[in-house]
Amino acid sequence: MSVTECDSEELSNRMPCGSSWQGLVTATLFSTLLFRKRTRLLWIRRVRLSFLSILQLEHRRFDHRWSFPSYFQGDNYHLQSIPHVYKISWWITHLDIMSAIHPTPSIIQPISTTASTDSVWLRKQTERSAFECARKILYMDPKQELTSVDIAALVTELRRYTGAKVDKTYRYGEDLLRFRMRDFDRGRVELLIEVGEQKRIHTADPDHVPDAPERPPNFAMMLRNRLSGADLVNIEQFEFDRIMILSFERGEEMTRLVVELFGEGNVAVLDSTGEVIQSLETVRLKSRTVAPGAQYEFPESRVNPLQITYDRFTHLMDKSDTDIVRTLATQLNLGGLYAEEVCARAGIEKTMQITNASDETYRAVHTALESLGTQLRNGDFEPRLYTDDDAVIDATPFPLEERERQNLDATAYDTFNDALDVYFREVDRNPAAEESGQTRPDFEAEIEKKRRIIEQQKRAIDDFEQRADAERTRAELLYANYELINEIIETIQTARAEDTSWEEIRETFAAGAERGIDAAAAVVDVDGAEGAVTVEIDDMRVPINVDVGVEKNADERYTEAKRIEEKKEGALTAIDNTREELNAVKQRRDAWDREDGNPDDEDAGSNGDTTDDDDPSQIAPTDDAWLSMTSVPLQTNDNWYEQFRWFYTSTGYLVVGGRNADQNETLVKKYLNKHDRFFHTEARGGPITILKASGPSEPAEPIELTAETRREAAQFAVSYSSIWKEGRYADDAYVVMPDQVSKTPESGEYIEKGSFVIRGDRTYIRDVAAEVAIGLQCAEETQVIGGPTSAIEGRVPTMIRVRPGRYAQNDAAKLAYREFRDRFVDESFVRKIASPDKIQEFLPPGGSDLVDE
Repeated sequence: MSVTECDSEELSNRMPCGSSWQGLVTATLFSTLLFRKRTRLLWIRRVRLSFLSILQLEHRRFDHRWSFPSYFQGDNYHLQSIPHVYKISWWITHLDIMSAIHPTPSIIQPISTTASTDSVWLRKQTERSAFECARKILYMDPKQELTSVDIAALVTELRRYTGAKVDKTYRYGEDLLRFRMRDFDRGRVELLIEVGEQKRIHTADPDHVPDAPERPPNFAMMLRNRLSGADLVNIEQFEFDRIMILSFERGEEMTRLVVELFGEGNVAVLDSTGEVIQSLETVRLKSRTVAPGAQYEFPESRVNPLQITYDRFTHLMDKSDTDIVRTLATQLNLGGLYAEEVCARAGIEKTMQITNASDETYRAVHTALESLGTQLRNGDFEPRLYTDDDAVIDATPFPLEERERQNLDATAYDTFNDALDVYFREVDRNPAAEESGQTRPDFEAEIEKKRRIIEQQKRAIDDFEQRADAERTRAELLYANYELINEIIETIQTARAEDTSWEEIRETFAAGAERGIDAAAAVVDVDGAEGAVTVEIDDMRVPINVDVGVEKNADERYTEAKRIEEKKEGALTAIDNTREELNAVKQRRDAWDREDGNPDDEDAGSNGDTTDDDDPSQIAPTDDAWLSMTSVPLQTNDNWYEQFRWFYTSTGYLVVGGRNADQNETLVKKYLNKHDRFFHTEARGGPITILKASGPSEPAEPIELTAETRREAAQFAVSYSSIWKEGRYADDAYVVMPDQVSKTPESGEYIEKGSFVIRGDRTYIRDVAAEVAIGLQCAEETQVIGGPTSAIEGRVPTMIRVRPGRYAQNDAAKLAYREFRDRFVDESFVRKIASPDKIQEFLPPGGSDLVDE
């Protein structure tokens, strides 16, 4: 549908930025800057034909004392005294078509000389978002990822294919998988799974699937080995998350495919025990791990709005301090589009504040949620493909009120899978790009968008800091008012033990408050469903779990503060990402302008963000040079020993240690060779530490070790042993030859997994300090390394020394990450190779302190 075919209300509803007149003005201005001559003329025609109806709409929104006709008589345009909408509307509707061909200054001049305030407004609007407005007036952004509701609908539809047999699997690029299957009722079935920029899973028309690659990648071969001839036996959604699980069975062998359609996207292949066989991406986070050989861990559970009880629903809604639609979108995980749909089905105003919502409102919304859940489970679908001027916008399992309100064209499909198949085939064929005829990408709009995101992320970080501070304050208030809180908890526990109802407890506290009892007056809310009360101390409300004591409640507040701090760390990482993306856009812009022969950018090479001085081949890799580089080149390798703890001694020998009992067993049985050295401490719980005389495939030859080399390996064994957890700063270690290490116990004895028997004499290294250094290696290979200070300092431009101390392992890793980020000019380099998780791999288990240089 073109703009000229919309009435004013429809056009106003579709405006992407501000009100309709602002969008059209900025769109028109920017069309004169970027679009081809022919396209500019088209835009001017469309805007002029539409503006009178918009004026009538906007006029109704102003005080009717403004007499619209009186301001447009002859040449008497009282621009200083009429609303913006009239000034700008007059200007647009009186534009000569040929003015679109003229340079921008001559177009803006009529207003700038008459109303300076308005010209400033126009300039700012144009600079900020004109291109986005221009593009979105006719073309909305198509979705790139499936929602949780989409996945719930797909699960219902795809279950009809249970029993289908897998013929072959294919992998295209990094992110797209194709499963060719045979269904006895429906014939050939093609299932596509994509987890890249687009995240989707659906069946596809066999005539439109990509051709098989000439040489299947390893991941595809692994899938073929496990799934060829297997039956698809089940399809399910993990809770209400964007995760789909496909289960296959072949004989006695069960294989599950976990498709993660959120974040970076991933596909993990699991065996019957839930162990990861292989995954497209390896994930190692504090909260979860997805890696070959590890048990698959699902993300933290979220609220399922389609199965929520009414009591739980009202409790979550009451905790919100915003309107209904935002609460449904965020607290109940519905997302914006379906939150609006639920409000529409419930027949309530979506912008209603929670504080104004009645029980009747809550029940209407909860009923709409239940109805939506029933519809998804029963497969009661009427799929729609929504388009706008031939550009696809969305595909949904049923008609949506919000999409209908936007006056998009809707096409019905038999199945949601069919609609998605057509949608994703067409999603990259947006005619906006064809019509604009741009030869130069809109770098400025993208740069401004990144800057806006950075500002939003800064505000989010500030918010996390304030919330974390508030939680710590709550914990301190609990301790500061220990007797008062303890009295409240004991009173409720006694009442509950006597079977007193929560309503009676609430009334008792209310009566006590009227009599001036401090403990009763402090209680401002009683929540029987959660077994909790809320107290108000020093104008701050604090939730209290009455099943536990004051100390546990305070600990819960501190834990919540820590959880928020972790979110803040995630936001800091996100802002680093955005800054890196911003720099990348600037560099692409500069490169484009140089290639385009822009005379203003002929010297860009000397003034840009990167210079030849950043080329490490032209810089001696001194410490200062690496730290001051604006772009440190990345060089990474996969080495067999990186699964263990490891470092290289100052004399060049590789030392490896086990992280757990399983790795201790592996190191001794698989990697301990004839001329290696075996190090350990007298303390229990230490890692098996092996100094390698040669690589795994190299011939073993006798070696002579210096005292410094032995001490470095001993320090490694001591630092990663249990003495670090105990807060001790030194211990003794010993070294033996491989033939002294045995798994055979003495008669009548038992050896635990990961433990070994040492026979013969031991050479001791006494009073070895418990200390490690963490550094960022830049030359030869870019990576985090850790180990004894003397072994690390010569390999890195900067390092941080660590000793046993007070900070938990993950907190110490975050502190080190921030310190490295401050030391390097190229913060993105630090983020890429030295995230807190990677630094944590080199920290000993237990508390740590960072040693000041």
